[in-house]
Amino acid sequence: MKRYSAFAVAREALRFHSGWERAWRSPEPKKRYDVIIVGAGGHGLATAYYLGKNFGITNVAVLEKGWLGGGNTGRNTTIIRSNYLQDPSAAIYEKARSLYETMSQDLNYNVMFSPRGVIMLAQTHHEVRGYQRTAYANNLQGVETQFIGPDKVKELCPIISLDGPRYPVLGGLWQPRGGTARHDAVAWGYARACSDMGMDIIQQCEVTGIRKDGGKVVGVDTTKGAMDCGQLGLVVAGHSGVLADMAGFRLPVESLALQALVSEPIKPCMDVVIMANTVHGYMSQSDKGEMVIGGGTDGCNNYTQRGSFHHIEETVRALIETFPMISRLKMLRQWGGIVDMTGDRSPILSKTPVEGVFVNCGWGTGGFKAIPGSGWAMAELMAKGHSPLTEEFSMFRFREGKFIDESVAAGVAH
Repeated sequence: MKRYSAFAVAREALRFHSGWERAWRSPEPKKRYDVIIVGAGGHGLATAYYLGKNFGITNVAVLEKGWLGGGNTGRNTTIIRSNYLQDPSAAIYEKARSLYETMSQDLNYNVMFSPRGVIMLAQTHHEVRGYQRTAYANNLQGVETQFIGPDKVKELCPIISLDGPRYPVLGGLWQPRGGTARHDAVAWGYARACSDMGMDIIQQCEVTGIRKDGGKVVGVDTTKGAMDCGQLGLVVAGHSGVLADMAGFRLPVESLALQALVSEPIKPCMDVVIMANTVHGYMSQSDKGEMVIGGGTDGCNNYTQRGSFHHIEETVRALIETFPMISRLKMLRQWGGIVDMTGDRSPILSKTPVEGVFVNCGWGTGGFKAIPGSGWAMAELMAKGHSPLTEEFSMFRFREGKFIDESVAAGVAH
């Protein structure tokens, strides 16, 4: 694989860009792999990448029933933060945030990481107390956050209105090293690196069955034929329950559609990420000038990947109170992604009742920010049988009552 660089761009410009290679191979499936990862989104590709980079396991196939990065990885609002309350959550999200900082260099692929900072607005006295508590917890965890007052919020985001008619801004939880990245580029960069290690990324390949022998996984059946494996990783977000059912066990998750939209492009006016949990909306400005706006999950379980009018009204109406200027903007497009939610709003990275089968799911509304940390931890779990980052996220914690309650930090904040 040729390295990307300024010199490579200049060289290809002189020969009319005729020498670029394919970013990743499209091979025919082999009969057997050491590891098969189902799901070529960010989490699945990151798992494969760190299996190769950290443990030298490269006889790996990543299977995707659609196109690479076409699920939640390409349908989110790209927010990156690690200011979670509980210690296990802060550990894995901070690992992810730190890996994002060097990802472009590590992958030799520009993922457009922008550490612009994230503010979670406090618009009730209850939120003020909650975020002050979180700031104290983050400082003990080594996560850099602070609670700031309304004047500092206005300084960081001049377009905000502090004196909303229903929800005035009383302060905010500020993480200066949070930010955004280009979601597609994260998937493409991992795919390119995995392919360079000799891994097979097989698109348009749906898993139709999981084969077992004596309680141990031995392979999968797909629309491109049967493949044997020693280990199987299920990393398919909202379809986790479907794959688990094929393997013969149930997961404590439910699938919902999470919606978002973008406005028409405008001149730069906002260089931080703002999250407003009370009114349930969050917003940032993309490099193209669009205002990227996220809302809530649907009220019923479903597998739709499209938006709805009532969510547009609900989300935008609330944000207009805090950002009056967006009332003059036109919506460019909207979409939905299928998220899988656990009861405590924390993920599952775990062994399963089937030997050799591992599952990574339950990220709910916060999956993008966790991609590199999730992949790092999942790879360690599969390679070594345990990982400090995954110990608290077992699927069996619900049976044992060992919840990691992030309903405030993760249930409506993304």
